[in-house]
Formats: sequence, C-alpha cells, structure tokens
Amino acid sequence: MVFRLNTMNTSICFKIFLPLLALVIACNKEPEEEIGREIFVDSLWINNIAVANNGSVAGIDFNKVDIRIKFQNRVDTTQFIRKKLFITGGIDTSYIHHFSDDRQNLYLKLPIPLESLTTYRLLLDQGNNLGGRINESYSFIFSTSLDETPKFPEITDDSLLTLVQRKTFDYFWIHGHPISGLARERFGSGDIVTSGGSGFGMMAVVVGIERGFISRQQGLERLTTLVNFLTKPSTDRFHGAFPHWMNGSTGKVIPFSTKDNGGDLVETAFLMQGLLTAKQYFNSGSAEETALCDTIQKLWEAVEWDWYRNEGQNKLFWHWSPGYGWEINMPVQGWNEALMVYILAASSPTHAVPRAVYDQGWARNGMYPMVNGNSFYGIALPLGENYGGPMFFAHYSFLGLDPRNLNDQYASYWQQNVAHARVNYEYCKANPRNYPYYDSDCWGLTASDIPNSYSASSPTNDLGVIAPTAAIASIPYVPEAGMDALKFFYYVLGDRLWGQYGFYDAFSLKDQWFASSYIAIDQGPIVCMIENYRTGLLWNLFMTNHDIRSGLTLLGFTY
Repeated sequence: MVFRLNTMNTSICFKIFLPLLALVIACNKEPEEEIGREIFVDSLWINNIAVANNGSVAGIDFNKVDIRIKFQNRVDTTQFIRKKLFITGGIDTSYIHHFSDDRQNLYLKLPIPLESLTTYRLLLDQGNNLGGRINESYSFIFSTSLDETPKFPEITDDSLLTLVQRKTFDYFWIHGHPISGLARERFGSGDIVTSGGSGFGMMAVVVGIERGFISRQQGLERLTTLVNFLTKPSTDRFHGAFPHWMNGSTGKVIPFSTKDNGGDLVETAFLMQGLLTAKQYFNSGSAEETALCDTIQKLWEAVEWDWYRNEGQNKLFWHWSPGYGWEINMPVQGWNEALMVYILAASSPTHAVPRAVYDQGWARNGMYPMVNGNSFYGIALPLGENYGGPMFFAHYSFLGLDPRNLNDQYASYWQQNVAHARVNYEYCKANPRNYPYYDSDCWGLTASDIPNSYSASSPTNDLGVIAPTAAIASIPYVPEAGMDALKFFYYVLGDRLWGQYGFYDAFSLKDQWFASSYIAIDQGPIVCMIENYRTGLLWNLFMTNHDIRSGLTLLGFTY
C-alpha cells in the first residue's frame, strides 16, 4: 500500500505545532522584560537587622558584619558593576560577595574587624548595573558596637587613681601660662587664663606636692609666681575682684562677653578658695613660704564683697563693670555652684556681709530652688532644681569647703551632695532617652563641651554627652559608682578618651564623638576631689582657716 501525505493536512498540523513549540520555548526562556528593565532594592539586612533606605542601625558587631541585599526581581549577576556598590570608612569595594541561586539576593562579607564605635555608609549608586538600570541611589548607614575589651593593662585601683591625678595635674603644671603661672582657660587658649580655674589649679599644686609629683620648693615657686602676678598694679581688679578671663601675660581683662568685662564675683570666690587653701598649706613654713602667705592674705582682704551688694541690697551680684556698671544684673542666688561666694563674703576680715545677705540673697529664705525636698528615683533631694542639675553644683564650692559635717537650717550638705550624685547616677542608669551605653559604668552629666558647642548637661538637659569630671569628681559621694565610671573611661574607652592631660573633656557614644579639649574648671575637680576622697587633704586645710570658721559660725553653720 502506498501511503500518501496529504499536504493540506500537513499544513494544518504545522500551523498548530509551531505556536505550541514557540510557547514551550517561551516558557523555558528568561522573560524579555528582565533585559534593560529598572532594578529596585526590595530590602537590605545587616546582621539580620532590616534597614530602610536612608535609614540607620547601631550596635553592629564590628567582628562580624554580614549584609544581604534583596532585589525585587532577578538580576543579571554577570553584569554586576562592583564600583557602584561601595562602603565608606575605608572599605570602599574591599568586600567578598556572592549571589543566591535565584539571583535575587546579593550577599556581602566585610573585612573584619571593623573599627569599633564607627559609622559606615553602604551606597548603591544609580546607573546601569546588574543587567538593568538603577534610577535611584540607595543609602544605608550602620554603626559598629563598642569594643569593651581593656585597652590598657590592668593596675590596682589605688595606682589608677594616682595615675589619673598625675596626668590631670600636668594640665596645670605643664600647660600653665609660662609668665603668670595661671591656668589657661582650655587647652590651646594661648594667653587667655581663667580666675576660677586658676584657683582649682593652686589646689592641684598642693595635691601635686603631697603626691610627690613635684617638690615642695617647685610648688612654692610656681605659686609665688602666680600670686605676685595677681598683685601687680597692671593686673586688673575691680573693687578687689578679678575678671572671669584675663591676659596671662599682661593681666588685662579679656571680656567674657560684651558687658562682662569687669569683676566676676563667682570666679573670684573660686580663686580665693584656692589661695586660702594654699595659705593654710604653707602657713608654718620658711620665710619664703610666710611671705607667700602674707601676700595671699592681702589679696583676700582686698576683695570688696560688700561692694557687690549693689548699694546695700541683701544679695550679692555676680558682675560689675566700670563701663556697664550693674547692667548684667545677675544676683548670685541658690541653689547652684556658688555657695562659696557667700561663705567667703561672710568670712572676710575687711569687707564682710551680714547673715541677712545669705538668708535673703543666697537662700531666698528657703524658696525653691534653694529648698527642694522632693524624691527622685527614691532619693530625697534637699536642695536645688529637680533632679539636682549639673554635677558641678556639688564640686566647685566643695573642693575646699568640707561638706561631711556641714549643716545649717536649710540642709545637711553631705546629704545634699550624696543625693545629687546618686540621682545623676540613677538617671543615667535608667536612661529614659535610650542613649546608647548609658548605664552604671557610663554616667555623669555636667557642664562640658558638646559637639560644636558647650552646654550645662543635666537630667533635664541631657544631650547624650557624658563628661568624665562629673562622675570622677563625685567619687567622695558615690565611691563605687565613681570608681566604676573611672575604670570604664580608662580601660574600655581607652585612648579615644585618654590623652596627654588625662581624660578629654567629654564624649558622646550616641554621636561617636570624643572631645579633643581640656578645660581648667573640669580638670581641677578631678585632681582635688580624688584627693579629698583619698585623704581629705584640701577639706582639712581650708576648714582650718580662722576667717572661714568665723564666717561659717556667723551664717549659722555647724561643721
């Protein structure tokens, strides 16, 4: 039998078969829309933490950083342009990468360890890439965690305290002004010296002698230079009071602000606190030491505390200027750092003020914020603003004034300062603003440098900036908490916070910012309050001054 092919049927079969064949091929072919299409990032994960575009994540382990980028659709892995995906912070394109089998996920492994406590940015640039076009740049920020391993060899607590005192003392000793011997306002401030900080520096010199950092003769010579400079006729004084700032070479006032170009009674009080402490230290020594003490007494007696009542008012005023008079109009009223002003004003052998000036001016007869009485974190706070304010309130006047047995009708000053320090500590430990690393080892809010500025930090003005002086100078009040903070600053933060003159002024782990500055009024309390914690040296010296004891009695204090 001869089989004949029907050409008409064959034509029909091919017409049916060819479309089916095309359909089968199409099903096994990459979609044409993948070629030249727009590419979108669906999501990005860093160590299994999702990060939104232009978002950020903190606390990434610097020893392990795994990144996954998921695209909305499959990409052409053969057309990956590596230079358009880079990471700042010195990484650039130094990463290992691979794609998932489905070609929707790109995995990155970074060279480790990364720098701890450092911010990095991953950028996926726009343009042709991965077989398509990325029309929008993608940016993801991540910050690495703190490296909590010790940065320095461990030493005994006693040795560590001595080391901190020694390095901080060097700020006043090495960085002191070469002509006047006064304390420069801050590191690098040139001829600008500070009255109050110089008073703290004098007390640091006494500590330096006792600790063997310098000899007694070296200390005497430095203080003699300093005191002789203060007594020069060319050194500006305003009714016996010194300005906040002056030129360390000429003694001429350097305005702190436009109208603050005269006497500053608070800065003068801190200067006198240092002078009187030094006087008590040298008052039974050689003829040269006796001469120093006599000069200090003349400076002390020359301060016209009563003049700063502004025509007999029952309060003292912070500023007076020969050009602007009392225009600043700022009474010295409690509770703040300035208790020393009223103690000295009542103690003056030549220009004393009566008790009514203390009660009505400083204490305002017990009105808030002199008297508080509320509790914070279960701690009763006798005086001051809510939550206590910045920690320097408990430091500046108490470098010499001994609070341990100091009482008057308004408070026990030991109870006040202990409560203030505890509230500051408990606030940082509770960390209501969720700042990174605030805890029992990382605490201390006071006036200090902040990024690009300066601020008086406190629980009610918390910008995420910790100042080492706040916790360290509180060590007499909260020894365990103060020592834990000191160890954290030294061992954990290490040379990011520790430099030529001890701890830098402040830091913010939130912003990964560390100051490079040293400020005299923050350095001084570290040296002095550690010494008071260890030996009570400065408290014991200042409180033996006869004039001071008379003034305290006049104001109704027991001590």
